[in-house]
Amino acid sequence: MRGIAPSPEQRLLKRWARALDDAGEADLATLKALSTDAHALRDKINAVLHVADGRLSQERMGAHEVPKPLHCDWVFRPALWSGPVRPYGRVGLASGTNLSGDASVFHDSPLSEVTFRQVRNDTLAPFGVRLDVLAFEGSFLSLVVDLPTEATRDLQKRHILRQTLTLETEAPLEAFSRLNIKHGPNTEQIVREIAPGEATVEIEFDLAYTDLDEQKVERIWVDLIFEGPEMNQILIRDMTFARRPRAEM
Repeated sequence: MRGIAPSPEQRLLKRWARALDDAGEADLATLKALSTDAHALRDKINAVLHVADGRLSQERMGAHEVPKPLHCDWVFRPALWSGPVRPYGRVGLASGTNLSGDASVFHDSPLSEVTFRQVRNDTLAPFGVRLDVLAFEGSFLSLVVDLPTEATRDLQKRHILRQTLTLETEAPLEAFSRLNIKHGPNTEQIVREIAPGEATVEIEFDLAYTDLDEQKVERIWVDLIFEGPEMNQILIRDMTFARRPRAEM
């Protein structure tokens, strides 16, 4: 009588159990191939965990989906606020450090006394982002968020992009949000100042006042820029984006 055939998941687990046993004595070529496969698998596993843990957190905490205002054709909450990232905390952030698949930190300080931590939220998004800045010899700290390809699809000058932020700072801080749209060899930029002291801020970028080439839109990203952030704590409870066509006159 034949036994029950192992499932694909069981075979995969056995394969990696054997790989673990053999790794100590494997030749360098085998070890390099094994490492490449392991990193690729880890990336896929982390992506699944991010989506699954984020949705489970929303369910446990009663969090809602991203609000979709009237007439919007696209809404989005970046990875840092929609689900857990790994690692959830870092210290000594160098400029260009990637925090998730779609967010990175940039600054111009030779010192790296900047820390990041993902925190749980009681309301709004399942997670928030906390940046602690100690000694800082530069002029700016920037959190750059890449928007997905859905944001570029059929983008026209008649569109308005809205960014909604829930932001807290330990001390008053000058902050700006800059929309960047790459189209062909050119990049359109729109800068908006963030009013200090407001917990929730809605920022609208009206594309009517740009020289956007609608046929060549390649990429969109947003810089959240803080000037002179030394000895401050920046807590971003939520960040969402929405796109809608302007009302026709």
